Amino acid sequence: MPFAFSDPVGAVLNAALDGVALRQRVTADNIANVDTPGYRASSVDFESSLRAAIAAGDPASAGPATTLPTDTPVGANDNNVDLRKETLAAVQSQFQYQMLTRATTDRFTLIKTAAGVA
Repeated sequence: MPFAFSDPVGAVLNAALDGVALRQRVTADNIANVDTPGYRASSVDFESSLRAAIAAGDPASAGPATTLPTDTPVGANDNNVDLRKETLAAVQSQFQYQMLTRATTDRFTLIKTAAGVA
């Protein structure tokens, strides 16, 4: 494990960034297939695993993010992508990613300051 993620805070940030990045890719796939007949949308859950690992006191043990089928009703072309839902998920993921990258940057700045490097 790299130095930056060898502590509990780093492990949480790493797992959360990985989960949000996967969610962004899955959401983009869903949006790209909005008109594909028979396409079934997916969603990503990493929060449950991360929350359980934090509660157990071992954030590094968080399992990988899981991709699950959505429960959105199927439309006329046997496709269940809801463009409004996916667009909202994309915007939320973007904000989450920005927040996490900012937290990571702030953390590195704090480490540099504490080490007398900055």
